[in-house]
Amino acid sequence: MSEYILEMQNITKEFPGVIALNNVNLKVKKGEIHALCGENGAGKSTLMKILSGVYPYGTYSGKIIIDGEEKHFSNIKDSEKNGIAIIYQELTLVKYMTVGQNIFLGEEPVKNGVIDWLEVYSESSKILNELKIDINPYIKVMNLGIGHQQMVEIAKAISKKAKILILDEPTSALTESEAEHLLDILRELKSKGVTCIYISHKLEEVFDIADSITVLRDGKTITSNKKENFTMNKVISLMVGRELTQRFPKVQHNAGEVVLEVKDYTVYDPEIPNKKIIDNVNFYVKRGEILGIAGLMGAGRTELFSSIFGAYKGRKEGKVFLEGKELTINNPNEAIKNGIAYLSEDRKRYGLVTLMDVQENIALSNYDRISKFSVINNNAKVKYAEKYVNELKIKTPSLAQRVGNLSGGNQQKVVLGKWLMSDPKVLFLDEPTRGIDVGAKFEIYNIMNELVEMGVCVVFISSELPEILGMCDRILVIHEGKINGEFLIEEADQEKIMHCATGGN
Repeated sequence: MSEYILEMQNITKEFPGVIALNNVNLKVKKGEIHALCGENGAGKSTLMKILSGVYPYGTYSGKIIIDGEEKHFSNIKDSEKNGIAIIYQELTLVKYMTVGQNIFLGEEPVKNGVIDWLEVYSESSKILNELKIDINPYIKVMNLGIGHQQMVEIAKAISKKAKILILDEPTSALTESEAEHLLDILRELKSKGVTCIYISHKLEEVFDIADSITVLRDGKTITSNKKENFTMNKVISLMVGRELTQRFPKVQHNAGEVVLEVKDYTVYDPEIPNKKIIDNVNFYVKRGEILGIAGLMGAGRTELFSSIFGAYKGRKEGKVFLEGKELTINNPNEAIKNGIAYLSEDRKRYGLVTLMDVQENIALSNYDRISKFSVINNNAKVKYAEKYVNELKIKTPSLAQRVGNLSGGNQQKVVLGKWLMSDPKVLFLDEPTRGIDVGAKFEIYNIMNELVEMGVCVVFISSELPEILGMCDRILVIHEGKINGEFLIEEADQEKIMHCATGGN
């Protein structure tokens, strides 16, 4: 019997005008954690969609062999019957249903013709306990944090008796402690004989958890080997096809005058009007600097900056000054007109219209610039779109390409292009590198440096401390709605930032 639980042989998949996968091969041993690495657009998700039945047999060429037997999947149910479960980056839980209902959704045990809810919840408890996940199966998913929702997805996969568990960027929205808990659960599953295919742009995690690594680039298999035969820099160079001499292109910035100043700023919870999300915050941003915003998830970072931008629904108090002038911002349009732009952490929900094409998305917040008497100048729209596609190196077959068909990194660049077209004085970047590959990250870091050189004030919100330390000139740490630390980059390190982020002084 083969030592490989899974073999994908000579897989080729084409979309109109694009070869997404070109003769890709993947071999995964039983009971191992196998990392799949590559830039956005390398073909990782497409390959896994073939394996999980999203793209059925006949829409691609090549073979899928499981436990030595060739398989043909017509749909997701077929792959699940063969022990394959996939957990996507965007979770697929029904938030108004309970944990137990979600775990057995579509697979509910039946007794005398009706759903046996007693068994649903007892089996859910059993699975959660086996995975050492401390969650009440009767609680609604909407009342759980992202980290616990991710655990429910894993429990759901295990309830289907998964032999092969695919995880696509599972820690992209998790805190450091939540991510470590998830990795511990994967180690536990491995000890029980479950095979994992792990997709992540966080190479520190890959080298922590994986037994083997396969690298894809431009739809082709570049190499596959045991983790011990790689270094992190080697994986990066194989992914991007060139050597990256440094992960963070840090340059010397010369801070100038204060451009944005926020005084006595408080934000209230939209659901609980007297609850403070942000409590009497004061800070400033200077021209010629990148200001980093660190803190744990739930600290209030996003609420603070989306409120300043006019996009947060909660009531706010305090003052905002731009170049010495007090602003009154009630909605994003007013922020944009005053020169403030905000790139959201959730690009698909708040940054893009994925059914629209590249040029329309870039123009979305800028119709005033390309319209006269309410008539859009299409030539100007194309001209601006071409400018930012070229400057940001957006990989797209044409300006008419639907944004939903682009890779995550290129989608992020489209959002960035939209905000650059608005000619901002201050740009809030909220988790701009989440879920994108090292090559695209490097390009976004370079763009940040270029914007600072052009006089734009950049506020960089990130949960990844290495990039905060690698790119910023000054760092503010937020804890429970308050600024609990401020550091010049020369005096900052991970230990000091985490100390402040967890409530230390």
